[in-house]
Amino acid sequence: MPQHRCSFGLLTVAVSLLAVAPTRALAQEQSVTTFVPVTDAMLQKPAPEDWLMWRRTLNGWGYSPLDQITSDNVSDLRMVWTRAMHQGSQQGTPLAYGGVLYMPNPGDIIQAIDVTTGDLIWEHHRDLPDDLGEHMGGLVTTKRAIAIHGNFILDTTGDDFLMALDATTGEMAWDTQILDYHVNPALQTAGPIVANGKVISGRSCRGSATPNACVITAHDAVTGTELWRRRTIPGPGEPGDETWGGVPFEERKHVGTWMVPSYDPELNLIYIGTSVTSPAPKFMLGGADHAHLYHNSTLALDADTGDITWYYQHLNDHWDLDHPFERLLIDTAVAPDPSTVSWINPRLRTGEDRKVMTGIPGKTGVVYTLDRETGEFLWATPTVAQNVITSIDGATGAVTENPEVIFSALGQELLACPSWAGGKDWEAGAYSPLTHTMYYPLRNACQRLLSTTDGGSTLYALAARHQLTPGTDQLGTVRAIAVETGRTKWLYEQRAATMSLVATGGGLLFGGDTNGRFRAFEQVTGDILWEVNLGSPVTGYPITFAVNGRQYVAVSTGTAANASINLRMTPELRPSAGNNLFVFALPDRP
Repeated sequence: MPQHRCSFGLLTVAVSLLAVAPTRALAQEQSVTTFVPVTDAMLQKPAPEDWLMWRRTLNGWGYSPLDQITSDNVSDLRMVWTRAMHQGSQQGTPLAYGGVLYMPNPGDIIQAIDVTTGDLIWEHHRDLPDDLGEHMGGLVTTKRAIAIHGNFILDTTGDDFLMALDATTGEMAWDTQILDYHVNPALQTAGPIVANGKVISGRSCRGSATPNACVITAHDAVTGTELWRRRTIPGPGEPGDETWGGVPFEERKHVGTWMVPSYDPELNLIYIGTSVTSPAPKFMLGGADHAHLYHNSTLALDADTGDITWYYQHLNDHWDLDHPFERLLIDTAVAPDPSTVSWINPRLRTGEDRKVMTGIPGKTGVVYTLDRETGEFLWATPTVAQNVITSIDGATGAVTENPEVIFSALGQELLACPSWAGGKDWEAGAYSPLTHTMYYPLRNACQRLLSTTDGGSTLYALAARHQLTPGTDQLGTVRAIAVETGRTKWLYEQRAATMSLVATGGGLLFGGDTNGRFRAFEQVTGDILWEVNLGSPVTGYPITFAVNGRQYVAVSTGTAANASINLRMTPELRPSAGNNLFVFALPDRP
């Protein structure tokens, strides 16, 4: 059945209220009377049993306090149910609320599933236009996350709308056009968060789009009305315009925000990261001596206005080493160990308490710890082999790139580490307050890069041959890093590339790999306590939740471009490529 939409220009708002959209396979009724609307207070302090957003909490931790499953009993974990998902690039994160899993499938298909039985409650299919691929290119079916607020499931759709579904029926309540993909195509693969009633979302603006596609937006979570939009490429006369070396505004391309932001309610700041430009080599874009703001940066935005409160640029990027990944918001003592941490602010008073933004925000695998109130650089250190950053000025945070790997002409070939598949990529790490440690799935990979407009990626003017980092045959790692000191507590390495992680109050760390293995690590030691072969790359983000006092762990497998790149570096590993959702729990006890 067709949807009813209103068209609009770039800066006006169109909302289709109570529009009719396809909701198929209605298996059973979900009780409207028992559904409790999700409030901002619930999102800011979720109940232990719930998983209400991409990383469960607005601070991006990927941590659940549930502790029924522990190191003592995790070996008894059993599969409760599984079900096939729809085809396409699969990187979904389910939401868990009120006994229901809300699972995004590729191609903007959203399912509501009974947690205990695996039975389908409802399934909504977005009626996506046939010409999307012509304008968007690849990855258009990817959906990493959705959000919940009030009675609505919220989705940023492949055709550049924000859509609200009734959480109990799957019927569309409204949709709001964000961009006209014929003019300004932008991939909306990540999904939104809700910050004090505002739906905050970013996107990956395509190379054929104008700079007006490179926007972060806020919409009213009840009505879908647009509240503000922030462009990530400055225009003439705006701050940062001078950093583009005279490149005309309409030729400034592709500074995207293609992952999910974090939010600090106390400071009322949104933290979101940006991507490389198009093309990537800066000799093609006004010169390598220009910063090209705000690419490869952290932006701290006023949640009420979208104004930039502060920014920090992590890298002047010539190699497609984006920095859009999860930002961890933690209050901590800051005492970087100079024997292991490469770059430290000399003004830092060791042991002082700070509100920090930390973690590995980019593909380089470098940990950055910044003061999240001011953006002040505190410390940074590499975690994988990298040759693109020579130094970081501790006093200013200014990054110096390695001149030996900066392109100056077409046809140049060089070895850059890490690869544009990471290092770190969209696979999320996790933080555990039990150990005050952050855990990251990382890869030992480099790339032979050719600067070219003939073949390879025309978007970036690069062609790549991915390879293992010289000196190792172990591609995948999980690294445990102390938040306070920056020391590595333990390092796990293996042949297959590692994927997203979740930490629990039971002292466990769950995560999978591209060879289909899904396992539980002990947080303190890194010991593997439980493992299962799910058959296909573990491309989805694992979560844990509880219903009626029973803790569950959910994770999904499938196909994803990054997993395919990594499997080509380990050709002896030959998993299948099935999109499936799996749910585990301890055996029922009488």
